[in-house]
Amino acid sequence: MKLYNYFRSSASFRVRIALNLKGLAYDYVPVHIAKGEHKKEAFAAVSADTLVPLLEVDGQRLSQSMAIIEYLDERFPETPPMLPSDALGRAQVRALAQSIACEIHPLNNLRILKYLVKVLQVEEEVKNIWYRHWVREGLESFERQLQALDAARAKVGLAPSVYCYGNTPTLADLCLVPQIFNAQRFKTKLDGLPRTLAAFETCMALDAFVQAQPSHCPDNEP
Repeated sequence: MKLYNYFRSSASFRVRIALNLKGLAYDYVPVHIAKGEHKKEAFAAVSADTLVPLLEVDGQRLSQSMAIIEYLDERFPETPPMLPSDALGRAQVRALAQSIACEIHPLNNLRILKYLVKVLQVEEEVKNIWYRHWVREGLESFERQLQALDAARAKVGLAPSVYCYGNTPTLADLCLVPQIFNAQRFKTKLDGLPRTLAAFETCMALDAFVQAQPSHCPDNEP
């Protein structure tokens, strides 16, 4: 396997966690999107959408982190599953994951932030206010969802989840952890999110999450 990715990319971070949890070896291929390397001919030749992450496996190329993770889960089902075994649980985990991947992340990824500064010519601090506002609003929604799921568990006599959903990491945790890392980097206020941060801390006790973080990537730089 070969993973084209960028150390600070939330989507790339998700896939690195999944590969680690599955115990899958891969070649790390850095693509520095902040320097525009994803738009250059070398990467465009292998990536139709010129986005990271891109997973190359068995001569095939897969893009989009959520699709890649579900592919890995289906391809290697004997290792820790990223989705619950029941239809309702899978839908609930996907909803949590998409709350981050589809609601928070698109408003705050690198190309949006660059557009705000370079095209709309907003000041750096205005850009950061934009980022913090949408991340905070999204995480407040995520917190409410986690608490609602725990309340539903309590009604049937189940203890609160340890991770975002249940007692093992799922696709939702793979989305949450990178988002918290980026929120911290932009100094987003994270107070009043006890359930969300508890899930984050539980994840960060696992080596698979620790080793996937940006500071451990070979292309990490200040």
